[in-house]
Amino acid sequence: MGVNLTPIIEKKIISLEDIRGKSFAVDAYVVLHQFLALIRTGDGKPLMNKEGDVTSHLVGLALRTTHLISEFNMDFIFVFDGKPLKLKENEILRRKKLREKAKQDYQKALLKKDYKTAFSKAVMTGQLTTQNVEDAKKLLDLLGIKWIQAPSEGEAQAAYMTKKGIVWACNSQDYDSLLYGATRLVRYITIQGKEWLPSKLKTRKLRPEIIDLTSFLKKLEIKYEQLIDLSILIGTDYNLGVKGIDPKKSLKLIKKYGQIENLPNEIKGKLPLNIDEIRNIYLKPKIIHDYNFNKEELKEEELISFLCDKHSFNRKTVNIIINRMKKSRSRKKITQWLG
Repeated sequence: MGVNLTPIIEKKIISLEDIRGKSFAVDAYVVLHQFLALIRTGDGKPLMNKEGDVTSHLVGLALRTTHLISEFNMDFIFVFDGKPLKLKENEILRRKKLREKAKQDYQKALLKKDYKTAFSKAVMTGQLTTQNVEDAKKLLDLLGIKWIQAPSEGEAQAAYMTKKGIVWACNSQDYDSLLYGATRLVRYITIQGKEWLPSKLKTRKLRPEIIDLTSFLKKLEIKYEQLIDLSILIGTDYNLGVKGIDPKKSLKLIKKYGQIENLPNEIKGKLPLNIDEIRNIYLKPKIIHDYNFNKEELKEEELISFLCDKHSFNRKTVNIIINRMKKSRSRKKITQWLG
């Protein structure tokens, strides 16, 4: 889920036009989970091929990404998570329990023919399998869209790529990219602009938003390292926060005391002893420095076979996807020719 910085975040609402032609390192797992959650039938079932394999993530990946590339000249590098850190085991277990509870609630709602509730529970049940991930990588290969495999956290790798200027910004829904030092984070690069809120059984309208790390820290009047301490107090994927301390209170404490070590014992004593280990997850993350991207080559016939024959896509839809990528490549060639 990532750290909750929403109450103190300094963001700017933008439009897709504002980020036309920009490049992004995409947190692939977060994006694929969003597609798994939201691309479903009215009763909450995910889209599937004839063999019963889930295809919701492929539908979203193919249609949304090619639309953004074709119509807004955006460039994407999808970054896939590697092996999770041991400290994340408790968070992974917590998410698993939430999924299992949601699955039970989903089945109960279906029996009652309460499809609105069923859908709200279904969006919380999505789980990426190894095959789902491999299919997503295969699709990106066939479309000629770049992707890389991170050694550990994808957001850490994506943040590094923004710091080095390889891409213009990170694209993720979570704020963790900021803790890894991403210079820019863009959330909600979406076409339809809606997000389902399971607890309220309704959608909310979304617009793209950008967070500039330097401006954010300046507004809060803290340093980057203090942002990490502030987040540890709230709670991260690697530790539980201190009960009763929300983002605003955490900000006040860090601004007053400077760092966790200077906090009163009654607060500091409720935090884990491995503070430096948690800090270093963000300050010194596992990343790769050399990139071997897949070729930016549209493999039309293989794409048709993969999507239509294997995953039951409509041929008309696949033709739209192909034409979008051809349009993008044609534009790139013209740009290169003009110099």
